[in-house]
Amino acid sequence: MEIKGQITGIKYKLILAENLKEFDIKSININETPSVFLLKDNKQRVAISKWVSPKRTRSYPFERVYNTLHIAKKITIIPIIKDEGADGDRDFLQWDTVSLMSLLDVFVIFAYYEKAEKLNNKITKQQFNNRYVISKIKEIQNYHSSALHWNLYELNQNLHKIIDKVKVSYTKIENDTGIKLHGLKGIDKFKEKIGKDVSLFMEFSRDKALHAQAREYVTRQPKESLSTLTKAKITITNYLGGQYFLTVDEIILGSHKVSLIEGKHSRNSLLPSKGDIKDGLLKMILYSNLTLVTIKGKKINSEAVLSLTSTKINGAINSKDTKKEILNFIERNNFTQQQKLLVDSIISEAKKNKFLIKIQHSQ
Repeated sequence: MEIKGQITGIKYKLILAENLKEFDIKSININETPSVFLLKDNKQRVAISKWVSPKRTRSYPFERVYNTLHIAKKITIIPIIKDEGADGDRDFLQWDTVSLMSLLDVFVIFAYYEKAEKLNNKITKQQFNNRYVISKIKEIQNYHSSALHWNLYELNQNLHKIIDKVKVSYTKIENDTGIKLHGLKGIDKFKEKIGKDVSLFMEFSRDKALHAQAREYVTRQPKESLSTLTKAKITITNYLGGQYFLTVDEIILGSHKVSLIEGKHSRNSLLPSKGDIKDGLLKMILYSNLTLVTIKGKKINSEAVLSLTSTKINGAINSKDTKKEILNFIERNNFTQQQKLLVDSIISEAKKNKFLIKIQHSQ
């Protein structure tokens, strides 16, 4: 089943965002900071998050971005290419990632690695070029237009230059570590495919994303525990002209409404990890802001649902249940105080943003 929807704007109230540690830009090395933090320069503060790979499915970068969304100005640092060695993975930046960040009003620094260490037959502990990243942060601090304009400008004007820097850096890393990397032909092909026009980059990424979506559509992830195997493809169009080709973990289709369900599962604890939950909440930001949802061209109402399951849980609750029902559920499962606070926060976020949370035993 294929679902289509549009996003014309984002309205969302964060409850679960972390308190971020603050650093001064005068003495910062971007490689020594936490994965998400606040950066101060005189009176201005910006929130920074870092990706360890341009691929969205590695290391839950959405959780990090989520933790910055309550700050007025937020930046995320993404390596445009990451090569782990010829015997490892090599990932490339995709348009949909940039489009999603733009939609969330997050400024993207398209960065590159300049140092790495040898680990067996791969490279590890890759480090960004700190001087370059800091210079881009300072540019953004003085930039007074939207994240959308910044991101598109950087793609159009600087992406090819950064790709050239990637080639130089990885050639040096290969020589320094003695680890064979994937080679420059693939990088040259990437540079050629994306061209110097954003529309070409969109098309190139779209083809790759469609193939990935098709693969995921028939793959059940280990962190999903669903009541059915009903996956569905969803294509989201936004006002930027970008399209997200996603797979909804589960859908429930009624005569007047479709429930779009993101599933997070835990085998060993009562709840999935907070990182897993925040990764799911970023999908809720998308799904709860959908308009003009259609299935086979026919309009239908939609509901965003975050389903948290565990083999350890007894019974089930959802965010529409009464306080008494929720309290009884918590007591029955002997939740710790920390787990109780987490459940309260998740339910509060669901109510404020009009999506549904389900917490239940996995089937």
